[in-house]
Amino acid sequence: MSDITRFGVSLDGGLLAKFDRLIGRKGYPNRSEAIRDLIRDSLVRDQWEAGDADAVGTLTLVYDHGTRELEERLTELQHANYKAVVSTLHIHLDAHHCLEVLVLRGKAGVLKGIADRLIGTRGVKHGTFSATSEGDALR
Repeated sequence: MSDITRFGVSLDGGLLAKFDRLIGRKGYPNRSEAIRDLIRDSLVRDQWEAGDADAVGTLTLVYDHGTRELEERLTELQHANYKAVVSTLHIHLDAHHCLEVLVLRGKAGVLKGIADRLIGTRGVKHGTFSATSEGDALR
């Protein structure tokens, strides 16, 4: 950030007070850093809406490993998308439930489709997908 530009922002006093409380709770050192993060988040969301930008994301699944043929279906979907599945982590939560975390990399729209198919697989009890940028959109 060697080329920093200063600019002014006008806000209603009540809105600014709420913003200051929020950034205080989140531990931001100052308003500028909080505003930079808001801008970055907006750029990442825009990238994902476009769908054709390079992106990365994590997919978290919780499922009952006893569900008939579920593990096989999840593995088949991952193998069918092997270019996008960078890594997986499998954890046994208890005697019946597993947590699986996948790191995905590729075009935003493709990753969203893979995540939706895996989350929507019969037997998956809960799934979340967290998407971000590879970094170029944040400079």
